[in-house]
Amino acid sequence: MHDDLVQKIKGDPNYHKLVKTRSRFGWALTGAMMVVYYGYILLIAFDKEFLAAKTGAGVMTWGMPIGLFVIVFTVLITGLYVRRANKQYDELTHAIQERVKA
Repeated sequence: MHDDLVQKIKGDPNYHKLVKTRSRFGWALTGAMMVVYYGYILLIAFDKEFLAAKTGAGVMTWGMPIGLFVIVFTVLITGLYVRRANKQYDELTHAIQERVKA
């Protein structure tokens, strides 16, 4: 029973489209996040003077807004993934479920 269901799902063209688009988008977001995060870590490791430099006459250094950017960027790409998942991926999943039920 379950093997038949698995074969129906694997044979559905919407399943292949879902896997392909979700994987590609997930890897793109992963790459972007790694560039931002490891870029920040490398900046900490190799250019501490820049991060410690003050942005103006106050006490804030460049490290603070750049660190905040890393956090905000993480939230933004998570929201971007959730938005796409709720629209595109859920539609494909529903289409697969309807086709398999028939």
